[in-house]
Amino acid sequence: MNKKTIVIFYYTQSGQALDIARNICIPLENGENEIIYKAIEPETPFPFPWTCRTFFEAFPESRLGIPTCKIKEMDLTDVAGADLVIISGQPWYLSPSLPLHAFFQDGKIKAYLKEKNIVNISGCRNMWVMTQRKIRKYIYEAGGNYVGHIVLQDWAPNLVSVLTIVRWLFNNQKAASRRLPAAGVSDEDIKAASRFGTILNETLANSEWSGLQEKLMQAHAVKYKPGVTFLEKTGHRMLGIWAKFIRKKGGYQDKRRELRIRLFCYYLFFVLYVASPVGIAVFYLTYPLRLTSIKKNRREMCYELNWNNNMKIQ
Repeated sequence: MNKKTIVIFYYTQSGQALDIARNICIPLENGENEIIYKAIEPETPFPFPWTCRTFFEAFPESRLGIPTCKIKEMDLTDVAGADLVIISGQPWYLSPSLPLHAFFQDGKIKAYLKEKNIVNISGCRNMWVMTQRKIRKYIYEAGGNYVGHIVLQDWAPNLVSVLTIVRWLFNNQKAASRRLPAAGVSDEDIKAASRFGTILNETLANSEWSGLQEKLMQAHAVKYKPGVTFLEKTGHRMLGIWAKFIRKKGGYQDKRRELRIRLFCYYLFFVLYVASPVGIAVFYLTYPLRLTSIKKNRREMCYELNWNNNMKIQ
């Protein structure tokens, strides 16, 4: 019996995206599969922990999908005939991280993904919908076969998770403190993610890719939060306006746009701590009027994988 080849492309700064992928792949390490990990590495690395300046400098290009540099070239000869491609990464500013944008826009990678069976894994704070939609479009444009997606997220309350993620990004403190929980995806959720690997292993054996997402959803691969999604879609539009406003003053690291980036920083924290609680309140006050759209959105974002040209992501 020939071994199945699984390639995992991942981008990580903190190690979380790789930890998630490794735990998912534990059931696949059974002697019947060959698992190959390939890091997505920007030619100019992003810092971790971040400084406030470097973090907000990356905003406009992240949101608009304009890579600031290319990724290092990869040798793909050992995975040319891969039976499964897994891509593990994270959102930045309600869009794929800049290295993921660069990965999907790379001509060699686009050619490689054609006709491959692809599963996307997202490790995030709590907003993943627009990122998954953009990745769906990238895979469609590359001619890949998008067969499943898995989302692991931080389950702390929205405003609490903002504090913990800021502490992690700028101070590299992931662990819990006396007043705040640990940042990011919990260790328990990462370890429990191996259940998805069991489903992937069964699908590899029978090649029934069309039913994979349904099976993943039965194992709670994606948990949809309608209130958070409402905030995310609204925020995505507003961040797009801000990103274009900043870019009018110049490209990445252009000093002429520093004032506009500073204004965006103030705006973002106002939205997080003032506007978003009001938005959530309005959402739940009008919840009965939204039931049909909530059901439709849940189906689209959790189960459907084909790209629909009517979807709006800009």
